[in-house]
Amino acid sequence: MRVVVIYKDASDHAREVTDYLRDFTRQTGRELESLDPDSREGLDFCRVYDIVEYPSIIALDDQGQLQNLWRGRPLPTISEVSYYV
Repeated sequence: MRVVVIYKDASDHAREVTDYLRDFTRQTGRELESLDPDSREGLDFCRVYDIVEYPSIIALDDQGQLQNLWRGRPLPTISEVSYYV
């Protein structure tokens, strides 16, 4: 499984997302992948999965199939996301 957090570093939601990522690692011992939608990789990723709202958290299986998608705020609970890690 792969869980990716897509957010813009220079935005009003960046602090909330970085706090979420830190808390997720503290509580689960696992790290989530993050992508900037303005980067080359992030732009391609967002096109493939039709992500247009930030922050978004996407859970994918090993073949890249969408398992769950959380768009915008409020962010999902850590326990909801940890199921997919």
